[in-house]
Amino acid sequence: MSTTISNPVSLHLRAETRPYEKRAALTPTTTKILLDAGFKVYVEESSQSIFSTKEYRDVGATIVPEGSWKSAPRNRIIIGLKELPEDETFPLVHEHIQFAHCYKNQGGWQDVLSRFPAGNGTLYDIEFLQNDQGRRVAAFGFYAGFAGAATSVRDWAFKQTHSDELSLPAISSFPNEDSLITQIKTEVKSALSKNGGEYPTCLVIGALGRCGSGAVSLFQKVGIPENKIIRWDMKETARGGPFEEIIQSNIFVNCIYLSQPIPSFITRETLNDPNRKLQTIVDVSADTTNPHNPIPVYDTITTFQEPTIEVKTTAGPKLSICSIDNFPSMLPREASEFFSKDLLPSLLELPQRDQSPVWTRARELYKKHVSRLSKAKL
Repeated sequence: MSTTISNPVSLHLRAETRPYEKRAALTPTTTKILLDAGFKVYVEESSQSIFSTKEYRDVGATIVPEGSWKSAPRNRIIIGLKELPEDETFPLVHEHIQFAHCYKNQGGWQDVLSRFPAGNGTLYDIEFLQNDQGRRVAAFGFYAGFAGAATSVRDWAFKQTHSDELSLPAISSFPNEDSLITQIKTEVKSALSKNGGEYPTCLVIGALGRCGSGAVSLFQKVGIPENKIIRWDMKETARGGPFEEIIQSNIFVNCIYLSQPIPSFITRETLNDPNRKLQTIVDVSADTTNPHNPIPVYDTITTFQEPTIEVKTTAGPKLSICSIDNFPSMLPREASEFFSKDLLPSLLELPQRDQSPVWTRARELYKKHVSRLSKAKL
């Protein structure tokens, strides 16, 4: 990755504005590799990022004010992670690399997408950057599952040590994985002292994918016995839900996203079973507006400030659901390094983005969805 490019590209890393979002699309590590390859990299000062301005400056990036991407020269490619603020509606004139969440009929997708053609800009949606085998070139899946499972264990432990009138309090990011594991082990130990030493049964759907493997890894690292970790994937769900095994588990973590309808994994009716043991649901996909959501028992995205909401049932123990849509921000440094390293080979192809399959496919997909805008207004 040390080859110097003959046609320099200017990348502008915008500061994230989403509350509690501390991740970055470029880390100091990957920034240095890009600079060494001949890229120009501008990094905005950030009041939220886990990475300090000094870390970027030390590797040679040009530091610019937070939010300066809006008035940056048009030839800069703006790179970020989360969607832009909803209260901003001005046309977008740059090429943007980000997660936009507007290709799957999500609520308000037309408003999000229409800003790009309005300014003759372009969207390269990171979620749809794919290699020749159709796999995403970069994703936060592992740490999304890891953090989702971490929250599920913390919620379960909280329920063992507190009354039903209370809910899991606000959570925050951790400086590293070890500190998170240490915290959860302490909470689990306290819970076991209250419930007679009974570990929770944890069911993961999508266990063979990036996200599911992250969830399983967390359960293992905090000491959940192997016989208490149930791994499901396509084989186990092929018979179609709803599934009794879910409500007989204490924790259920959904690690799959569906683009086509299948029978629901659970329903409000199954949750009202008086023999239900399920206490905590974590839906890592957190896509409440998706018409194919296999967990159709909630409609609210939760946050770090309010990580869970109660699912009202007529029988069984208190049931909470967590659906934070930026779970990897719980471990922003590790998650960013993991993601940025995976994205790097594609970024190095940006000087040839008119020929590079990763980028040409993403641009054609953008054009396809832009063409839907006029039809959506009919």
